[in-house]
Amino acid sequence: MARSLRPALLLLLLLLGSARPSGENRCVAAAEACTGDARCQRLRAEYVARCLGRAAAGGCPRARCRRALRRFFARAPPALSLALLFCPCAEPACAERRRQTFAPACALAPPGASPPPCLAPLDGCARSRVCRPRLLAFQAACAPVPGAPDGCPQEQAPGCRRAYAGLVGTAIAPNFVDNASARVAPWCACGASGNRREECEAFRGLFTRNRCLDSAIQAFDSGGLPALREQPGPYPGGERSVLQVGAGGGG
Repeated sequence: MARSLRPALLLLLLLLGSARPSGENRCVAAAEACTGDARCQRLRAEYVARCLGRAAAGGCPRARCRRALRRFFARAPPALSLALLFCPCAEPACAERRRQTFAPACALAPPGASPPPCLAPLDGCARSRVCRPRLLAFQAACAPVPGAPDGCPQEQAPGCRRAYAGLVGTAIAPNFVDNASARVAPWCACGASGNRREECEAFRGLFTRNRCLDSAIQAFDSGGLPALREQPGPYPGGERSVLQVGAGGGG
């Protein structure tokens, strides 16, 4: 089996699966593995140029930045792209680099801006042929299962992680909230939601109160290697509301 893997995947297997010194940075290891794979590096260089490089200086090409981020997760080897997305950080500088990598200011808001009300990006997502099916797929894949340990059956975790990655490069892209846990949240707030406050909190709860998502991310953190078996899947659409999830926001 090992002989059929590309060199970059073998490198990732060694970096994430071997015993590591406590001070080793797994995000750096994941970046090195991506650099060693031509396709991963090309797609990564594309979104870096669109979102963080000269193309973003003096005027952010937001649509192009988001599209490049989506292309990275759609076309890069999942073992490498997910290792970059879910690599654990142990110090603030690493966490900030990780945040800027997948939720850069160009994709969401200019530097120094306050988080917008969640309802604006949520309404935009509901009207978008790109974002809507991805949010629906996330709701379905990461819906907690009553009675399951940690809210998420083991076989559900890979699909949950893939669906989460599918939201990167959209208006509702979530990201880690700190460098001390696996907690994530969309970059928005519910303080000015008026009579839609409950709807807004339900949307944030899809990420902040989702035991299935939490356990799926933590399982990747502790194992890493299951990513080698994860393959990208479609983002099915649907006619239901983006907030009709049943237990999807609970936990």
